[in-house]
Amino acid sequence: MKTVQLNYTQPDEMGFYGEFGGAYIPELLRPNIEELQAYFDEVATDQSFQQEFKQLLTDYVGRPTPLYLSAKMTKEFGCPVYLKREDLNHTGAHKINNAIGQILLAKKMGKTEIVAETGAGQHGVATATVCALMNMKCIVYMGEKDIERQAPNVQRMKYLGAEVVPATSGSKTLKDATNEAIRHWINHPTAYYLIGSVVGPHPYPEMVAYFQSIISKEIKMQLMEKTGSEFPTKVIACVGGGSNAAGAFFEFYDNEEVELYAIEAAGLGNDSGHSAATSILGTPGVLHGSLTLLMQDEYGQVTEPYSISAGLDYPGIGPLHAHTIVQGRTKSISITDEEALQAAKKLSSEEGIIPALESAHALAAIRKMQLSASDVVVINLSGRGDKDMKTYTDQM
Repeated sequence: MKTVQLNYTQPDEMGFYGEFGGAYIPELLRPNIEELQAYFDEVATDQSFQQEFKQLLTDYVGRPTPLYLSAKMTKEFGCPVYLKREDLNHTGAHKINNAIGQILLAKKMGKTEIVAETGAGQHGVATATVCALMNMKCIVYMGEKDIERQAPNVQRMKYLGAEVVPATSGSKTLKDATNEAIRHWINHPTAYYLIGSVVGPHPYPEMVAYFQSIISKEIKMQLMEKTGSEFPTKVIACVGGGSNAAGAFFEFYDNEEVELYAIEAAGLGNDSGHSAATSILGTPGVLHGSLTLLMQDEYGQVTEPYSISAGLDYPGIGPLHAHTIVQGRTKSISITDEEALQAAKKLSSEEGIIPALESAHALAAIRKMQLSASDVVVINLSGRGDKDMKTYTDQM
């Protein structure tokens, strides 16, 4: 039995967060992972790398993103409710934070070909964007179903110069795109695999959380300016693999007074057979290179997830989130398609902000919480809803 660590953000030397994590990979990829770990360890303390990363986040991405106090939600819930506006980043979501960090790492490693997976398309767009910036070849795998329902992002990726390859197996969604991207990486080990979430073999979960931690670093500074305290009482973020949540939670894990809420997709309901609520329906198992919670049958075969949101339509969860949920540090809430759609419509009509369907799940979750006047709530608005307009208008 592994000893459970108290520092949630740092895995052990084998890449485990408690009992979850590790690197379950073919031997062919072991040199790639060891090389990646060595370079990541180096850049984490390299001042010139950090300076270039921060400069691009400021001048190219447009950070810091605003921490917006919603007067209408504050009035409705009786306590301050802030929206962390990751939707205002260049490319329209938080994904660009990690893409910038990893493309700089790939450049330092001398890589020229980038392979990535995408579900909602936001990571694919971010990857295509940074590849254009750095003049690198970009191949993005995307589920055939997601290509159809996220057509605007597919157009953007292609216009940026990326090759978008459909994944036609399984449910033809994010899980299958990830399978294909990993298969490509095995067959082309000199390529750099730019993973978009806190999933995959170590050191990817640690690395993506590190690059996304800028979100919670900014929240602390912005809250101090606005309220005189760095700490909210509740932070809410949607979770598929969980990169935006890892970023929003990162600086607060060690403060037990800050409640952290990971919001998953319940689809048509957790008892319907059409859900993606991994923390509720999942059990420990290996998925895409790490031991985590995943949806599987009694024979260990991955069961197909479902969500109206392409970015949450994933049968697993990052090992960091699996660990913190099992330990009780993070609470999970599942939101149905209909609840998410209602929350998106409400924010759009009352605030003039059209959220991504993924973010709409986080917005809906506040209605399932007991709040008091002393609460200070931050909801991470992980992306904008341009890509989801067809889904929204089809539901009107």
